[in-house]
Amino acid sequence: MATIKDIAKLTGVSCTTVSNVIHGRTGRVSAETIEKVNRAIKELNYVPNMSARSLVSNSSKVIGMINHIIPKNQASFMDDPFQSSFTGAIERALRENGYYLMLRTVETSDELMAFLRNWNVDGLFFTGVFKDRFFDVLSTLNIPIVFIDSYVHHPNFCNVGLEDFKGSYTATKHLIDHGHRRIGFVSPTIRDGGVLQERFYGYKAALTESSIPFDKQIVFESEMDLESCFAVSEEIARHPDITGLVVTADIMAAGIMAGLRKLGRKVPDDISIIGFDDIPLCRVLTPTLTTIHQDIHLKGEHAVNLMLQKLEGKEPETAEVILPTYLVERESVRTIKPDSKSGYGSLVTETPPF
Repeated sequence: MATIKDIAKLTGVSCTTVSNVIHGRTGRVSAETIEKVNRAIKELNYVPNMSARSLVSNSSKVIGMINHIIPKNQASFMDDPFQSSFTGAIERALRENGYYLMLRTVETSDELMAFLRNWNVDGLFFTGVFKDRFFDVLSTLNIPIVFIDSYVHHPNFCNVGLEDFKGSYTATKHLIDHGHRRIGFVSPTIRDGGVLQERFYGYKAALTESSIPFDKQIVFESEMDLESCFAVSEEIARHPDITGLVVTADIMAAGIMAGLRKLGRKVPDDISIIGFDDIPLCRVLTPTLTTIHQDIHLKGEHAVNLMLQKLEGKEPETAEVILPTYLVERESVRTIKPDSKSGYGSLVTETPPF
């Protein structure tokens, strides 16, 4: 592997000059020398030694993204297209600012500390943080930290979140406004103080506002992989009185639609479904999926902006950014006419622009 000394020898300039060109410190270097050094870098296939650079500058230019949401089965959290898109948005924004992203799933605080001992990261993004022992360990760390979708607050940490309550309320209200009264709720395991609990509360609030009794028998919890979605579809099918579903993730909604189809239940003829996130998959499903939109890429940009401010030693103007949600109407919800003898009514498709 080529070194700075090799480049200096080939070009006939000092190692200091080569280092200045590599690191962009070219104020006192002639254009001719810069061109000569860059030509040698290309010719020798020189790759900077990031470990050595880290030791000198005390900065690795690496930001860790730690997932603390552990699926109960062998599925990866990256199987969710939302997580993949969001991680991609983070990586792109970091790359544009000269940083690298390292992705890691950790279950315990011991695993986290082992990770930090082995890798010199400049900062950390966290998903899936709750008020527990894991958080207690985080609060002792002296490193820039930005939470993603967390309802745990601490003066040292920033957070980028979403109108989770409002989004789920809007989805439920939309079904109610279309004549539905028997509305189920489907989600991964709901934990106290988390995103899914807020979406559950939004669902319940919309029911209460319309004087619709809450029934815990039609609240379903499931993993997000296809097999789990098929299994929960069978549970849902055992409640033929359910005419609508609020699902907390589009990928789950897609799996449930497929599962119900295998069981002979049609969407939206037999049951209407609303998802959450508005991932591209929503536009290619049959029928296309009505869902709650969130701006995935804007969320990533805000998270990186907060991280960069903390890395520069600045105190962000706001430690928490809450992004808006809104309903995108497509074809997976129908109107139930009150005078329908069957209780189901005629199909009314929703075909606004995608």
